[in-house]
Amino acid sequence: MTAPLPESNGKKYDLGFARWVYENVDGGDKLSMCMQCGACSGSCPIGTEMDHGPRKLFMMIRAGMKEDVLKSNTMFNCTSCYNCVVRCPRKVPVTYILQDLGRVAQRLGYAEAKETDNARFAKAFFWSTRKFGRTDERLFSAKYYLSFGVGEAIKMAKANMPVARSLMKAKRMHLGMPHKIKGVKELNAILDKAEEIEKREQGV
Repeated sequence: MTAPLPESNGKKYDLGFARWVYENVDGGDKLSMCMQCGACSGSCPIGTEMDHGPRKLFMMIRAGMKEDVLKSNTMFNCTSCYNCVVRCPRKVPVTYILQDLGRVAQRLGYAEAKETDNARFAKAFFWSTRKFGRTDERLFSAKYYLSFGVGEAIKMAKANMPVARSLMKAKRMHLGMPHKIKGVKELNAILDKAEEIEKREQGV
């Protein structure tokens, strides 16, 4: 079971947080290997969209800046391309650390964790997976767009229409009824069990 996260008690720097990350976050024990070379941030294709970037975020963890770390959008803008993992000279599992930190931030209810585009995208993706056993590009995209509101959804759909046409031309998007795999019920049972195990391990 994951240990309780230490209270900040109004302190900006709390080394108890750094120790907690080392001991409880997936890959956190490898943070001591980080030499702040910046290969991870320099390799990130959307690093400019992050408020801090992996290199700086790891420095902030070491400094015990719990609130600033968990309010960061770095974890939620990570696309899991693994460029950082491949190029890290010290083999620090950057992506895994960011993913697990994101789960911690969500569990603790930080607003930034709930409102990022990646969180909306993930919800739409898993909705499609549970509903059809696969990703239906049209319905998945529609659900994602609508999470921003009807007006914004219409703008996004118009902006991405050329992409949709290209997908249809390449026969990667169909216009018929949604395709559903066999055994969707069994798949959902597996996903439910995985969520149950994750919550139990996190002490939720």
